[in-house]
Parts: sequence; structure tokens; C-alpha cells
Amino acid sequence: MYLSKLSLSAIAFLIVSSCKLAPEKSEIFAEGLSEPVEILRDRWGVNHIYAKNQKDLFFAQGYAAAKDRLFQFEIWRRQATGTVAEILGPDELKRDIGTRLFQFRGDLEEELNHYHPQGSEIINAYTDGVNAYIEEILKTPEKLPIEFKILDIYPGKWTPDVVISRHQGLKGNVNRELQYGMAVAKIGEEKVKELMWFHPNDPIISLDPKIDGSLLSEKILELHKAYASGVQFEEQDIDKDYLDDGSNNWAITGSKAENGFPLLANDPHRRVALPSLRYMVHLVAPGWNVIGGGEPEIPGVSIGHNEYGAWGLTIFRTDGEDLYVYDLNPENLSEYKYKDEWVAMQEIQDEIAVKGQGNVETTLRYSVHGPVTYIDSVNYKGYAVKSAWLEKGGAPYLASLRMDQSQTWEEFKDACTYSNIPAENMVWADKEGNIGWQAVGITPIRKNHSGIVPVPGDGSYDWEGYLPIEERPNSYNPEKGYLATANQNVTSPDYKHQKTLNYVWSDSYRGKRIDEVLSEDKTFTMRDMEKLQSDYLSMPGRLLVPMLQEIKMTSEKGEKAKNKLLQWNYVLDGSSVEAAIYAMWERIIRQEAEAAFIPSEVEALISIQMEKIVTWLQSEGGTFGPNFKKLNKREFLQKTFELTVNELNEKLGDDMTKWQYGQASFKHSTMKNALSQFVNDSIRAKIDLGTLPRGGNSFTPNSTGNNDNQISGGSFKFITDLSDWDKALMINSPGQSGNPDSKYYSNLFELWAKNEYFPSYYSREKIEKVTDKTTMLQPK
Repeated sequence: MYLSKLSLSAIAFLIVSSCKLAPEKSEIFAEGLSEPVEILRDRWGVNHIYAKNQKDLFFAQGYAAAKDRLFQFEIWRRQATGTVAEILGPDELKRDIGTRLFQFRGDLEEELNHYHPQGSEIINAYTDGVNAYIEEILKTPEKLPIEFKILDIYPGKWTPDVVISRHQGLKGNVNRELQYGMAVAKIGEEKVKELMWFHPNDPIISLDPKIDGSLLSEKILELHKAYASGVQFEEQDIDKDYLDDGSNNWAITGSKAENGFPLLANDPHRRVALPSLRYMVHLVAPGWNVIGGGEPEIPGVSIGHNEYGAWGLTIFRTDGEDLYVYDLNPENLSEYKYKDEWVAMQEIQDEIAVKGQGNVETTLRYSVHGPVTYIDSVNYKGYAVKSAWLEKGGAPYLASLRMDQSQTWEEFKDACTYSNIPAENMVWADKEGNIGWQAVGITPIRKNHSGIVPVPGDGSYDWEGYLPIEERPNSYNPEKGYLATANQNVTSPDYKHQKTLNYVWSDSYRGKRIDEVLSEDKTFTMRDMEKLQSDYLSMPGRLLVPMLQEIKMTSEKGEKAKNKLLQWNYVLDGSSVEAAIYAMWERIIRQEAEAAFIPSEVEALISIQMEKIVTWLQSEGGTFGPNFKKLNKREFLQKTFELTVNELNEKLGDDMTKWQYGQASFKHSTMKNALSQFVNDSIRAKIDLGTLPRGGNSFTPNSTGNNDNQISGGSFKFITDLSDWDKALMINSPGQSGNPDSKYYSNLFELWAKNEYFPSYYSREKIEKVTDKTTMLQPK
């Protein structure tokens, strides 16, 4: 009988646990609670929160999450409120202006109650819990996480508007829109279309004659980009005492599962960060019993299960932004031409505190379409961003609160209609044996343009409302017995609202590999789900490597490497020399193709997807590439492979036997604290993690990105067997806590790097057996 690594480790744990000491116990009094709340923390760091009412439940979630991720919470709060410059100085002023410019300015109570009928109560209780912990820790500031000491700052209090901030949302394509517009202006529509992979339909990407393409520049969206970017720390921000210098999901029906019950799996791909962008929790109270992962700063669970069903998500590409270009009144630059009339911009005066500079006054301007990001006073042009996510319900993931209580597919599908961003593929499976898929997210209806390039703001390109979410693509109990999404276009060609679909999707390789496995004529087990989430098979490798068969290399070593690769199994395993040869070759193929085909004047504006390059190479004949430029196929393959061997020689040494893929010099995971580069060696050793070997790349189901160090991919993974909720598995790297002093800061890092999991227990009986610590939160 085969035993997985997880099974062996579980057996070892049962032996050890038989003599395990009783869980540590503590009692904490918190003002704001109405009744006691019990928190059981398991050995993997997951808090199982048992409350007697809804308000106390979310108070406790906020309290526990803030305790684990306080510095992450503080940076989120400052990003959400536009107060980063207050601690990091003038370099962050544009971020703060952008944040305030794109702030949600609708009715806050309506906004909060959009996400749940009692949304206001839930979110206020959550922020009360966050603040209760902040009040507690400020009584002993010496116990603050080390990042606060390094920056010499203290955490600030939370308000509900912080929770509903859109700053970390996956929102739209307006930056790409500007770049595509600039590229069209420089090299023309035809060449851009040949280089880009627009599908499933053929978009209009020509610039309206009313737009002067030569005036388009990156500075138009500087405020938007600053607002949406992550915080970076510089040397001057540091207290001198410390100085030293995307996603996969799938669900299969019981008919395809060995035990007759559905199986569901999800591994959302985001930035791999320390601490993780995800946070795991179990919430139990009357009407609530949900476990899984979500954003630490947001109440509820966005990926997980309750007593009735399980759900997961991936990004469904959607364009919820447009860049509008206005003619400005030369006599008054605060007036823009709209429907043949000069219209005054709405103006809000604001003041921003800047470290080392005092307060800076700024004027926030708005057109009929939205925030004005740039005024060109020389050419009398203005630019504004229309953002669907600024509508009510645009806070990321908060509609999960409704999903967390869904009992049927119909209830879950209805809950999805409240989820405006991010646009997602929501996959469901329930105890009754049903599976379903619903694409969610707010979707503008554009009647006369594609949304790919900037358009005039004179009223001729206005949106005509939004498509109801229930009319977005969906499926229920498909005949093939499974549903799977991996950020590729999964929409049927006969979908009736084709014009509302995006035109840019991920390469389809991950999705094709998942389909290949799930369509096999067999029944599946949880172990099969683990293997598929950990799958490193390269679909593009399976297409490219056979092309080398007839290519003669110019060097003996090149010929040896080629012959070695021709025997490869196409798996990007971390210990494989063949995987290293292929991964480097794939990287160089893309680099050389882009260098050859992308005109120099737009090389910073567009890129060529790998699937486009492979499709060109698969074409008949001896040449490949776009119509405006062709290369000899054999010469290209030979040249890129010889460059690969030279690069590996330089990178990993002359000995080919030491060219293993997963090593510190090639494919690995090293996690660095945001302040790592500024602290001394002893502190750095405490706050940084790694290096650990990894395999795969962006095109394998187990997506690990294309960098040597993995900076994106599935840091959180979830699998569940609907026959028994206690069989569910999870992992979240590197740990639950963001505090380097916590035992849960890095305890899951090695498990994750080895593509392993821990049991996500759901029943109280099972949870008590793996409890490390019991905390009683008592009313004060």
C-alpha cells in the first residue's frame, strides 16, 4: 500500500502526540466583547475561533489577525488612507495623492451592507477587534514586532473605510491600455496585433483621430501606478541603530472520484511574500462554520468550505478601467469638453503629512468619468480613469462573507452577484454532489470600442452600464464531470456577450495540462489532487524539445546537452539537469524572439506571450515570426540552444552534472523581509528565510514563475474531499504570523517548498487533538 509523505508524517505526529503536553492556556480581557470567545490555535498556526454570536466572532477574527500580522496591517492602513509619506517621506507623496484620488467616496453604510446584510456590524466588529489588539500591544510597546522598531513608528487605529480600500485589488488594464495606445501610435495597429495575442475576439485597437498619439506618455498614469504599487523601503526610512546596509482551481463530480464525492482544489497565484498575502482561519458561531484562507486584513474566508460546500477562485480576465482623453479649455484648465460643452471638474482640497516636509496641500480633480490623473497645460489635454471598481461593492473579496454562509449552488451563485472585484472564476462543489462555475466581477458594456487603447472623453465612448454578473459565463454539473480554470480563456465560443470579454488572457498551458489529467478515464483521489497541484510537467517543453531532433549543434557540449534533453520526460523537477537546460532554453527563446521581433521604439511597451512564439515555431515552412519580419527557424533554434549552453556554463560551471534546476544559483525560494537589506547580519538571519529548492515555472500547474527566485505562484493551497471535511488539506507559506519572534513565522516554509500540506481539521474533536494553545477572550 502506497503511503504519501503526508501520511508518514501524520503517523509520526500521532506517535509524538500521544505524549504531547497539554495546550498552553491564556485569558485576555478585551473591551468590545459581549460574551467569551474561545480560540484554539493548532500546531500549524491556524486559529479556530468559537464565538456565541456574529459580532464577537468577527471581533475575535480582527483581534487574532492583527496580533499575527500587525506590521502588515499597519502598511495596509497607511496605503488605504494615503498616509505612507508621513513615515517614508516625499518619495511616497505621489502614492498618497493617488490613494486619495482613487478613494471610494460613496455612502459608507450602503457600501458595507452591500457585502452582507449585516456587513456594517461585521466590518465594524472586525475593526474593533483590530483596535483592541493595538490598544493592548501599545501598553507594552517594547513587544511590538521588530519592523516597528526599525522604522521607529507605532501602529494606528483602524476604521471600516480601511477595510473597503481598493488599493490591493486586481482591478483592470488601464496601464496596459496606455502602453498599447503608445505602441499603436509608434508602429501602427497592424504590427501591434501581430505581436500581441488578442483573443477570443478581434479588438479594435486603432486610436480615434481626435487623439494625438504623440502626446501619450507614462506620466499620464503616474498617480494611478503609484497608488497601486507595493511599498518599498529606502535607507533613509530606517532607524540607524538597525542599519547594515494568475491560479488554478478545479472541481470534479463524485462520478470521477474514487469515494463517490466531489473533490475541489484551489491554489491562487499571487506574489510570494513574507508574510504571506493569505491568512488561514476557522470561524464558528451561530450561522457560521467556515474554514479556509483569505486576505488577513479582510473579515471572512474567500477560499474554503462550510458544512455544505467548498469553493475556490482564479482570476477571470476583465477590463474594468478605461483611460479618457479630454480637450481642456485654454482659458481655464479645470474645464473639459464633454458633449460639446465646457464642464468644470469637481475639486477637493486635501492636505498630506510628509516626513521631513510638514504638510503638503494638493487638489484632487474629478471628471464625469472619474479621477483626473494628469493635466497637460502645454497641449491643453486632460486624462481621467473610469474605474468600475469605484462603484459600490468594489472592495476585493468582501462579498466572500455571503459565500461563507451559502448552503446550495443557487445561494452561492446569488452571493457571487455581489462580488465586483476582482473578476474571478468561482468554482463550487457541495455535499449533494453538485459542482458549478460562475465568472464574477463588474463588467462594463462598451458598444463602440474595445477598451484596449485610450479614447476621447467627449461623451462618444461612454459605457452603457454593466453586465449583470449572472449573465457572465457559468456552468453547472457539466457532462464531462469536472470544471477547471487557470486564468486562460475558458469561455464558450457561443457565449452571447462576447463584447464584454477581455482580449488578453494567460497562456493556456497550465489549463491544458489540468484538462489533460482530469479528462483521464479513471477515478481520482485526494492524493491525485495533491499531485496535480504539485505538477511540474511543461506543456511548451513537450512542443519545443522535439524540434531539436534535426538540429546539429556547432559545439560538442551543445550536442551533448541536446541529446540529453531529447531523453527528458518534460518535468521541471528541482533536481533535474534536463529541466535546467530546458528552462534556460525557454527563457532565451523568449528573450531572443522579443529582441528580434519587437521594434526598438516599443520594446518597453509590449511583450510577446510564450504561446504566441511557440505557435509561430510550430508553423509550416522554414521561417517563423510576424508577417513584417521572419527568421530562419533552424538557425534560431540552433542559436538559442548554443546560447543556453553558454549561459549555463557561466551560471553553473563547466560540469554539466552540476546543472540541476533547483539550486541556489538557479531555481529556488528565498524569502526576504521588506526591511532585510537595511539591517545587520544577526537581525537579517532572523527575519529572512531560505534558500530552498523549487521546480516548475510559469507554465506548469504548480506555477513558480520564471525568475530564478520564486516571487509569484501558489503560496496558499487548499484541497478538500466532500465526503469528510476533516480530510481537507491546506498550506500557506511561510507561516501564519508576520512576527519573526513567533513560532508560526516560518513553520510552514519547508513544508510548502516540498509541495506538502497539513490537515485542515474541521471537527472540534480533531482540532482539540492538535491544539497548541487555547486563548479565552473575555468581555472587559
